[in-house]
Amino acid sequence: MASGNAIRGSRVGAGPMGEAERGESAPRLRISFWCANEHETQPSFASDAQVPDTWDCPRCGFPAGQDRDNPPDPPRTEPYKTHLAYVRERRSDADGEAILAEALAKLRGEI
Repeated sequence: MASGNAIRGSRVGAGPMGEAERGESAPRLRISFWCANEHETQPSFASDAQVPDTWDCPRCGFPAGQDRDNPPDPPRTEPYKTHLAYVRERRSDADGEAILAEALAKLRGEI
């Protein structure tokens, strides 16, 4: 029994896909990039495209450059800061003591 589906048994995009149907592909350049872990990556770029200075390594995620002997340094990750660490950057110990004394005075009903 036919279900009325005209493309039964074929996949989307199936059929001859040669140069005649899609046209000629643009000229490409394969450029090598190396990361600090000595991984090589070779993305392809259109010949008239501007090639970036760095490319993210697909294996480790570090930035990769075109100079094999001098790859870019890995990014420096800052440790997670707590709320208290940010407060300590803005306030001195004397400021903290004054704020604490004021809060305790309010709790005791002195203010």
